[in-house]
Amino acid sequence: MSAAPLSGFSTPVLTAIVEILFLAAFADGEFSADERAHFKSSVESLTDRQLAGEAFDTLIAGMEKALESEGRPARLAAVRQRLPDERQRKIALQMAIRLTATDGIIRTSEREMILEAAEALGIDGDAAADLVARVGT
Repeated sequence: MSAAPLSGFSTPVLTAIVEILFLAAFADGEFSADERAHFKSSVESLTDRQLAGEAFDTLIAGMEKALESEGRPARLAAVRQRLPDERQRKIALQMAIRLTATDGIIRTSEREMILEAAEALGIDGDAAADLVARVGT
């Protein structure tokens, strides 16, 4: 895997994957300044700085506004539309699971978001639960 595993994706796919990561980061209803800084650094690295600085800030502000006005189910449905390929959807879900486990524990709210995302993305719930269990141990 390259140093920037998302840098080869088209912009709609890239932003959809970043939105899944954002939804995972926001699963507990909080997105503190520290979490946002870590998230921004991770996205910049993953995208080989395609999404950095003002472009990142604008994208995340739009995601926050859309989440607030539309809710998570609608945002997950929108993500699925931008990820027509099953492989891309699985990559997005795997990355979201890893993100939720970065602090060493997957909280109930994060686990629920992951399973909701799996369903919205058309990924078998048992397969998603297995992925969560493997990462969470």
